[in-house]
Amino acid sequence: MSLTECYSCAREAEFASLPQYQRIVVDEDWRVVHAVDCALPGWLVLLPRRHVESMAGLTAAETASLGGWLVRLARAVEAVTGCAKAYVAQFGEAQGFAHLHFHVVPRSPELEVELRGPRVFGLLGAGERAVTEERMDEIAARIAAALEPAAVPR
Repeated sequence: MSLTECYSCAREAEFASLPQYQRIVVDEDWRVVHAVDCALPGWLVLLPRRHVESMAGLTAAETASLGGWLVRLARAVEAVTGCAKAYVAQFGEAQGFAHLHFHVVPRSPELEVELRGPRVFGLLGAGERAVTEERMDEIAARIAAALEPAAVPR
């Protein structure tokens, strides 16, 4: 796959003009975004800022910070959405989305049983039911504020 076919790399190339939901928090290695075309408010995605398609390709620095990012994001998602727990998943199989990325998904007590576990991915590709850009920006601001001060990269 060329980098021009990679959704994440194309957004990274436009970094300066991205809306808040596409750059909730960022450090030299990672960028946190709200999932697009998704029917679930607060569904976050953590992705490396360089193109890599497998966890095996992460650098030592990326590896060292990955666990901390995932825990802090899960805490922020739970605090902001009031969900029962945050799922964390990594697949990267969809066309144009092979770029390594980790989903941090709020699972509310109200989420239908049929959409729990890996079936929650049925809420992607939501079309008209998708969370609006305005709502994603509002959630992005709340997530950034909820991250403990040590978690917000400078």
